[in-house]
Amino acid sequence: MIKKNQNWINMLNMLSDGALIFFSYFAAAFVRFEVMGGIIDLEVLTSRQFLGVAAIYSAVIVLVYDVMRMYGSYRFRKETQEILYILAINGSGVVMLMALLYVVRVDFSRLAMGIFWLLSSVLVTLKRVAVRALLRYFRTRGYNQKHIVIIGSGRLAREYAEAIRQRPYTGVNIQGYISNHEDPELGARLCGFDDMGACLARIQPDELIAALDIQEIGEMPRALAAADKEGIHISCIPVFNDYIPPHPTIEVVGNSKLINMRSTPLDNIGWAVVKRAMDIVGSLVLIVLTSPLMLLTAIGVKLSSPGPVLFKQERIGKNKKPFMMLKFRSMRVTDTEMTGWSTNSDPRKTRFGSFIRKCSIDELPQFFNVLTGKMSLIGPRPEVPFHVEHFKEEIPLYLVRQQVRPGITGWAQVNGLRGDTSIEERVRYDIWYIENWSLWLDIKILFKTVFGGMINSEKVN
Repeated sequence: MIKKNQNWINMLNMLSDGALIFFSYFAAAFVRFEVMGGIIDLEVLTSRQFLGVAAIYSAVIVLVYDVMRMYGSYRFRKETQEILYILAINGSGVVMLMALLYVVRVDFSRLAMGIFWLLSSVLVTLKRVAVRALLRYFRTRGYNQKHIVIIGSGRLAREYAEAIRQRPYTGVNIQGYISNHEDPELGARLCGFDDMGACLARIQPDELIAALDIQEIGEMPRALAAADKEGIHISCIPVFNDYIPPHPTIEVVGNSKLINMRSTPLDNIGWAVVKRAMDIVGSLVLIVLTSPLMLLTAIGVKLSSPGPVLFKQERIGKNKKPFMMLKFRSMRVTDTEMTGWSTNSDPRKTRFGSFIRKCSIDELPQFFNVLTGKMSLIGPRPEVPFHVEHFKEEIPLYLVRQQVRPGITGWAQVNGLRGDTSIEERVRYDIWYIENWSLWLDIKILFKTVFGGMINSEKVN
């Protein structure tokens, strides 16, 4: 039943997306040439020729949505990722449409195309957000349920069951579990492994979740055979689940499936280019905006104590490559610059240096590090070689941080982990950021940095 309902939902979803994109064409034309005024007659834009182009364009975009797997269950899909896909696909579609119209020498308004992209993206996004909210509302009240059976009764099964119970909006109903062992935390025990086939034939769940621990893994062939016999979809939680990253990549060599245990979203060349482009544009804009403040800070540093204005220190960057990180000097010149780790009441800090550190003004020259590609606006904070050599021996996964460019600010910093705080906690937050990176997460960190993350807990001497 759930499959039939999902098919109807998918069909309505596709038709409504196409209709909204088609409607956006008329709305964009009306706004551009009637509300804002224009030299092109609106009757021309509503001719059969243009309507045909709009209809074909709408169908193609919906087809691309389908190829990108944007039609299906919303139970576990991230909303932000879907919105980014909509913006990117609609933007690419409008650019390609403009190129086609230019090639066939058809007059068009770039402003109208921009309005078309904005309207179509907003309308499709709002519709999908509304549909998601509506489905979640009904699912929390017992409708549109997906009935599943868990195979196994170990730790993996308990963790999955608990995760489902904490998310009632997904509409997933656990009918029970199949195992030779009793476990009250999992609910009703349906049968043992020996009776699995007959049990599934009687219950006919929508999906099976094979959550077999190492001592039960021998039952996997029987679970697959029983699922295939009854035509039931089956998903598997691998026994090494704890070690698999959130976005693993799988390669096939002969009959061997290789799971890259340290793959990250930024391994994708497209997302890497997007992040680098944001770094270049962002650093250029910020250099221009903060140049008066940097000039005043340079004067203040020069007057506060003898020594250079900039403090250059070797740090370890992406792929363990060293680079010279720039900061405004906030301390008196000492012999411990290259290995010393500052503390809240560090006697080396000048009074002016304490102030610029408190407000993170000393970090501003790092925009030039970002511009040259040594750093990123967002990422794990870089450490000096002395600490890297020390921490990599004591802290597991420490060097995973070196898979991406270090950043001026990061997930650990906006969560209060900066300065004299636990390095283990910082690494944990950094690893989470690397494995769960998204453009939206970077934007979120930037906003949290600007609105509350620049003033730290350091004391002013």
